[in-house]
Amino acid sequence: MCSKKAELTQTALLKIWVPWTDPSQRTGSTVPQFTNSPTLIVMVGLPARGKTYISKKLTRYLNWIGVPTKVFNVGQYRREAVQTYKNYEFFRPDNEEAMKIRRACAMAALKDVCIYFTQDLGQVAVFDATNTTRERRDVILTFCKENGYKVFFVESVCDDPEIIAENIMQVKLSSPDYKDCDKDEAVEDFLKRIECYRTTYVPLDDELDRDLSYIKIFNVGSRYLVNRVLDHIQSRIVYYLMNIHVTPRSIYLCRHGESELNLLGRIGGDSGLSSRGIQFATTLGRFIQSQSIRDLKVWTSHMKRTIQTAEALGVPYEQWKALNEIDAGVCEEMMYEEIQANYPEEFALRDQDKYRYRYPKGESYEDLVQRLEPVIMELERQENVLVVCHQAVMRCLLAYFLDKSADELPYLKCPLHTVLKLTPVAYGCKVESIYLNIEAVNTHRDRPTTAQCSPVPLYRHRRARPLASPAPTKTPCLQDLGQTPDSLQVTLGRLTQTQQSVPFTHKSHVVRHGVKTTS
Repeated sequence: MCSKKAELTQTALLKIWVPWTDPSQRTGSTVPQFTNSPTLIVMVGLPARGKTYISKKLTRYLNWIGVPTKVFNVGQYRREAVQTYKNYEFFRPDNEEAMKIRRACAMAALKDVCIYFTQDLGQVAVFDATNTTRERRDVILTFCKENGYKVFFVESVCDDPEIIAENIMQVKLSSPDYKDCDKDEAVEDFLKRIECYRTTYVPLDDELDRDLSYIKIFNVGSRYLVNRVLDHIQSRIVYYLMNIHVTPRSIYLCRHGESELNLLGRIGGDSGLSSRGIQFATTLGRFIQSQSIRDLKVWTSHMKRTIQTAEALGVPYEQWKALNEIDAGVCEEMMYEEIQANYPEEFALRDQDKYRYRYPKGESYEDLVQRLEPVIMELERQENVLVVCHQAVMRCLLAYFLDKSADELPYLKCPLHTVLKLTPVAYGCKVESIYLNIEAVNTHRDRPTTAQCSPVPLYRHRRARPLASPAPTKTPCLQDLGQTPDSLQVTLGRLTQTQQSVPFTHKSHVVRHGVKTTS
């Protein structure tokens, strides 16, 4: 053992303290694998089996829930190494020169995985390639063992010719490999490419690979085989993959109609709809009927304004408490100007990091994402759904489908009286915005150009995670921000006077749009 064995060092990779050793002395068998070691997800399967679709979708989900994840597509490395693709001959197993290039591309991708884990502090990497031979999978396993990474295999098995043909037509023909190529010739070449892989394809074996962690997905989710799930991340991956499907569908997102508190410029609360909000609810019902949507399900929150909006549709709807608006805690039913005037430190903190800032006795956007995860899982299982929700909730849902970062999420524009139609496509989501021609106040607050620094730490250490209020209407608890019980009535009286002085509408805040449908 080294003479410095008593010294401890913090590794940038694992963020934990471990006994100091010379890195050159560490071999595969001595590299510790800790509970929070990075995970490499290894895709397995023939071409046109949906591996890239799964990779991108899984990466989007893990990033959304706060697990830093990145896809490493070996095909992209190959295109950079070989600028011009000729034909399927490149993928013949007896093409030695091409095999050297393909192996070099795989090793380059693994090297970048290592950089991502060590320098960029990633937690999960998805190795998107065919990995159809036992030899290639052994190379990956050795690489992970030497670096102390966990490995989880995801194999997509498909023998349905209709699914394969649909995948080729939707995705592969638009690949850079077949740019400016005749469609029929491209299909023929790609089918020959599949046959090149099929000759050396060795699927994961129940007996030979019983010590590996993996999930096998058969025919796009008709059946699953799961083996040795070892940790929390792997269990979440399995849970997610068993909920997604590829059935064509559309998801409609909209906010409730304009509420009475919206008119007053106040956040939160549980007020009913304004007259324009009621008008929007009626118009929304006509719009949904005009779409002739098959087996549409309607979801709302438990709050009055979404329920009143859904009632006007004249169809059954389900209420989700998880869809309730973000809890503003002590700032419920206050105007932003009042928050800035009374609690300038809190106001500045939120501007510094709106995603992670948590209202005292309330929630942050980060909390809201965790609350909405069951909703996302159920949305993935469903087909056509209309979600009538709130601004912060709609931002979180939209960020998931559009793959937006935590920094972008709190500033996504979700105006009142506008329906967003989301239609999943090959590797993303098509968005159509339909404004229903009912005026409403503008509740969007732009990102501040300069965030004021505050001596107050952004992350408060609470004794417990805040819970949703059992009552739909929350009363501000101003004592939490240093006010005494004696000053509570004075403060509430000032708020009431402010509310009475606010006019019913603000022309400068009214959104006026023409009817539009943009993609």
